[in-house]
Amino acid sequence: MSTASLRQDARVIGLVGFAHGTSHFYHLILAALFPWLKPEFNLSYAELGLLMTVFFVVSGIGQALAGFVVDRFGARAVLCSGIALLGVSALALAAAPNYAMLLAGAMLAGVGNSVFHPADYTLLNQRVSKARLAHGFSVHGISGNIGWALSPLFMTFVTTLSGWRTALLCAAALPFIVLLVLFLNRHALRPDPIAPAAPGQAAGGSLAFLGLRSVWMCFAFFFITALALAGIQSFASTALVSLYGMSLGWATSAYTAYMAASAAGMALGGFLGARNTNHDRTITVAFGAAAALAVLLALAVVPAWMAVVLMGAIGFASGIAGPSRDLLIRAAAPPNATGRVFGVVYSGLDSGLSVGPLVFGALMDAHQPSWVFVLIGGFQAMAIATAVGVGSNTRALRLQKA
Repeated sequence: MSTASLRQDARVIGLVGFAHGTSHFYHLILAALFPWLKPEFNLSYAELGLLMTVFFVVSGIGQALAGFVVDRFGARAVLCSGIALLGVSALALAAAPNYAMLLAGAMLAGVGNSVFHPADYTLLNQRVSKARLAHGFSVHGISGNIGWALSPLFMTFVTTLSGWRTALLCAAALPFIVLLVLFLNRHALRPDPIAPAAPGQAAGGSLAFLGLRSVWMCFAFFFITALALAGIQSFASTALVSLYGMSLGWATSAYTAYMAASAAGMALGGFLGARNTNHDRTITVAFGAAAALAVLLALAVVPAWMAVVLMGAIGFASGIAGPSRDLLIRAAAPPNATGRVFGVVYSGLDSGLSVGPLVFGALMDAHQPSWVFVLIGGFQAMAIATAVGVGSNTRALRLQKA
């Protein structure tokens, strides 16, 4: 392929990745502040979990709808609108005088977050050559993990220096910087022309993909894996403090190790995804290893420093599965429905992230930190069955067409 094509692909992948990292950074701006919000507003762990639930319920519903908007009006405009809403939500949260306003701010952030996956994957599929698409998905996942890893570090650092409201004000600047970068590179993200509807096509034709079994199996896969991810994001650090007697700083470092190792795993997963088509098999091995390590962590039979290593190993194994997961969905999506399919499927991610904090928050309120990691491993093991189902269904369709 030409140097110009490589440069164009790298530019698009970098821009979409930059935007996606911002989305994931915002997933955790509230979770990172739990140690300060709890005494400030006299909240229980369940009430803290509800903030995350509101964010992800709104994002999940919005994401399913955003896919249709992307396919109708183009991914670039929808993406920029969502980024702007994230910035506004952080300003609202910084000014929140009570718990009700925190809920309202979380809701607004959820609306902004809802556009990213359908918009991002549509742009990658439209603007990146097929030979580099696996690597594009890999970078997309890595950028998200970088956002997840940086968010608690940044929010904790600024809050320690100047308070949680200042941290939210600083976080509000990030989306507007991203918007400026996207505006300066807007031509690279130009959307494909909107295809006119086929003659005689009914409005319900755009919903035909909802009848595909593989789409709902992909949704189930995302929902289950998101339940595990919610436990790691929201309460893994708190559970590690209780289980291993480590400081909050060490526990936060363990979470950072998870995210950093997950990014490394995704980089390797991009090469694995590009070299084979049986993506469900890669997912099976990766999630099987992650589940076993999570259960080992729950047993608390290793020293505290080893718990940090185990968190990193769980992240690395989970990360390997990331690009194969996205390629699995792409193979299951019908033509000209990328935004809709990724919107509906990824709403499973938000659905799981909305339910998960309530489940794991209840475990922490019941003083059962070991069960946080038992459930994380259990959900990862359950996800394997759905991935195998999608892969088998896709292979059967491929053979049928052949």
